[in-house]
Amino acid sequence: MTVAMFPGQGAQAVGMGKALAEAHEVARRTFEEADDTLGYAISEVCFAGPIERLTATDVCQPALVAASVAAFRVAQEAGLRPGLVMGHSLGEYSALVACGAMGYAEALRTVAERGAAMRAAAQESPGAMAALLGPADDEAEALAAEAGEAWPANYNCPGQVVVSGTSAGIDRLVELAEARGVRATRLVVDGAFHSPLIAPAAERLRPALEAWAPAPADPPFLSTTTCLVEPPERMRGVLLDQLTSPVRFGHAVEAALELGADRFVELGPGRVLSGLVRRVRRDLPTAQVGEPADLDKLTVV
Repeated sequence: MTVAMFPGQGAQAVGMGKALAEAHEVARRTFEEADDTLGYAISEVCFAGPIERLTATDVCQPALVAASVAAFRVAQEAGLRPGLVMGHSLGEYSALVACGAMGYAEALRTVAERGAAMRAAAQESPGAMAALLGPADDEAEALAAEAGEAWPANYNCPGQVVVSGTSAGIDRLVELAEARGVRATRLVVDGAFHSPLIAPAAERLRPALEAWAPAPADPPFLSTTTCLVEPPERMRGVLLDQLTSPVRFGHAVEAALELGADRFVELGPGRVLSGLVRRVRRDLPTAQVGEPADLDKLTVV
């Protein structure tokens, strides 16, 4: 079974989707629909930047959904038929579009509001994030607890846990990690995402999600928050919880394997998720679709 997986914030790059839109009409139409829905030329921000504009949270999130859905639609035309979809944080919205649970235009509008809400919450409660490289999950959790005002935010793969917290909490975490011989790398972000500090964003986003009527997912949607295949009636709550709960991507890959997954295809810019999948199990076949040339390497399943 093939899993279609979609990247989250951080995967963005100037030029993303441009070559696909030039080579494939379905990708061009996907970006045009995004421009019409959002009321500005987000396609031009994707294709030409500037990077400062593309990186702004409220622009970056719909931009990534547009680029990821465009890549998925191109791969669909090439014959890709996944048996499961999943996404990393923001990527869950792209996954929900891919499985038909959320309309594309609705996803664009919702993530634009999500990005604005997260940006406002981060300004209200400034924070930071750092990646701990090497320790097991329980060791990373113990370091965060000892530091205080720090919470695990991303369980990306074995030996890689990202922690969010107040600036002081992350400072203490980095000092503790270095004292224990654990490598800690600060991330260039403007907030403590997937932590209690972002709770106001969930409240702001709630009306938009409550207005959404999720459709049945085909193929099934595997949440990287709960690591469960989620039915329509739980999807709103999962997306709200996602904002303040850790992303358990590595654990979700393991859950997908238990469901019969044997191949993972990353749709959108970058190759970060493919690398994480191989950290979970080195022999897993992965593919990526972000450029026209990638289709030549895509063995359709």
